[in-house]
Amino acid sequence: MKKLFVVLVLLAVGILGATYVYAHGPGFGPGYGKRGCAGFWGDSSLTSEQKAQLKDSQKKFFDETASLRETIRSKRIELQSLWTDPKADPGMIQEKEKELRDLSNQMRDKMVQHKLETRNSLTPEQISEFSSCWGRGRGYGRGRMDVE
Repeated sequence: MKKLFVVLVLLAVGILGATYVYAHGPGFGPGYGKRGCAGFWGDSSLTSEQKAQLKDSQKKFFDETASLRETIRSKRIELQSLWTDPKADPGMIQEKEKELRDLSNQMRDKMVQHKLETRNSLTPEQISEFSSCWGRGRGYGRGRMDVE
């Protein structure tokens, strides 16, 4: 009886330990840009005027792309339901894939335009400082471009 109790306690501790480890994931988390990059949210050479201008630009971009992001989200849900429906027409799946690809390309174009506008707000030295910050960093998130 004592051995059974010890085995059950060890089993419970093992399960709890495994649950704790897997609950935290692989350890990278949402990205905030590339490693070693101060970025717009870190210790940078931006003036307070530039920070305010970039924050306004970011808010404007976020507001302007809200409907496009929502459309992309709904198309992804529609596409997912088509993929999980065994009776779905393959032509419909291809059509939804194309629609989603076109919407994603529109979003990428808007992102490039936003980055170009942001870049125009910086001095050549600041562009050099942030050159390693453009793009996605480590982690599963797309990161943020917060301006404090």
